[in-house]
Amino acid sequence: MTVVNVLNVFVRYVLKSNIHWAMEFTVIAFAWLIFLGAAWGIKSGAHIGVDTIINLFSDKVKRRISVVAASLCIIYGIFILVGSYNYVSKIYSVGILSQDIKWLPQWMPRMVMPVGYALIIFRFFEALIKILKGQQTTLGLANEAKDAIDSFKVKGNKK
Repeated sequence: MTVVNVLNVFVRYVLKSNIHWAMEFTVIAFAWLIFLGAAWGIKSGAHIGVDTIINLFSDKVKRRISVVAASLCIIYGIFILVGSYNYVSKIYSVGILSQDIKWLPQWMPRMVMPVGYALIIFRFFEALIKILKGQQTTLGLANEAKDAIDSFKVKGNKK
């Protein structure tokens, strides 16, 4: 994606021409990056968690709230997965081609939605199973405030 953009800037400003498909390619690549990155963020705990109130509760209550949250995320993901699959199926049946990448059918780049949401649903199922097994108490989201406070603590120094 970056290479294509840099190359397009060079061609545009130095050679006074244009790579006509560069913008569409960049948009498609960025969409795939976003959807695959969202699923990876769930797996690795990279998403920021807004859990100030939840952290006031005991681990048992946190677990229950997290089960409800994971279940709601899975249900929402299923709705989006079904809707995006129907959307891609319609584009496939009509046979629409890309505007700038003439040989590329539009359903191919649009597949990022059902594929991405299938991965997101899978990752939330994974988190739900870990919560139900007692391996974790929350969805495993990042806690930046706690991490920042912990980084300032001096290890082994008890006052």
